[in-house]
Amino acid sequence: MFGRMPRLGAHMSIAGGLPRAVERARATGCDALQIFTKSSGQWRARPLPESEIAKFRQASEQLDVRPVIAHASYLINLGAPDETLHQRSQAALGEELDRAETLGLAGLVLHPGSYTTTSEEEGLKRIATGLVAVLAERTERKAMLLLEHTAGQGTNLGHSFEQLRDIVSLTEDATGVQVGLCLDTCHLVAAGYELSSEAGYTETMQQLDACLGFDRVRAIHLNDSKTPLGSRIDRHMHIGGGYVGMNGFRQILTDPRLQNIPMVLETPKSGPATPASTEPDPLDLENLSTLRSLLANRSACGVPAE
Repeated sequence: MFGRMPRLGAHMSIAGGLPRAVERARATGCDALQIFTKSSGQWRARPLPESEIAKFRQASEQLDVRPVIAHASYLINLGAPDETLHQRSQAALGEELDRAETLGLAGLVLHPGSYTTTSEEEGLKRIATGLVAVLAERTERKAMLLLEHTAGQGTNLGHSFEQLRDIVSLTEDATGVQVGLCLDTCHLVAAGYELSSEAGYTETMQQLDACLGFDRVRAIHLNDSKTPLGSRIDRHMHIGGGYVGMNGFRQILTDPRLQNIPMVLETPKSGPATPASTEPDPLDLENLSTLRSLLANRSACGVPAE
């Protein structure tokens, strides 16, 4: 879709309005972008004015920041055994998918959910049931739902390729709607999938391909992991500062099977964005520079430069 170089970007604040996030992305040197379309810590979402939608779409096109994906609210838990929370989560997910479609986004990233007081098996079924209810009403849309691979903290589900395969299979069999995948490098390592060594990376990618297929991967979060392999603890670090390591990112960035997939940072920032400011965060600049240095040296890894 975009040639043989991955489009790199970062998650940006929507303080000051959605178009401001695109402006921040371009000022930072991003080619791709991830946003929240609403407050991530609230159920309610403010209506999107037509003028803001139009300005957002125009900014993305004119500034060549694309694709843009959204991340769903952290409050959503389709695996919840509590029926009230389960229904509320379905409604919130439906609203977020509708907002993503209205804004012309490529996809919406969702943490599958947690089983809390039940079991893994029951939680996986609850998640699939919730997805079926939401997607069955939205079969004709361009914004794809992207299930994010998780670190597996507590009772979080989606930390193994097999779990994601089961959710996807149950959902697609019932709706006929394709479900995509978002990989997170920190989460993969925390969940026990090695990326740093050549042998470990090869094994991880073989498992991914066998369970889900590379064609299902539509976005990648580039985050280093503060905690070691298999820790099941989700702590994001700056690129090269953790257990993914520079070699792990080099292998991701130069893997020909991943070249057309947008890759965005979710690494720590210096501070919150103010509504009027589009000044680049120096930590985003540093992390993007590190990633691009790995791409610049891709020929040294046996990958022909463009």
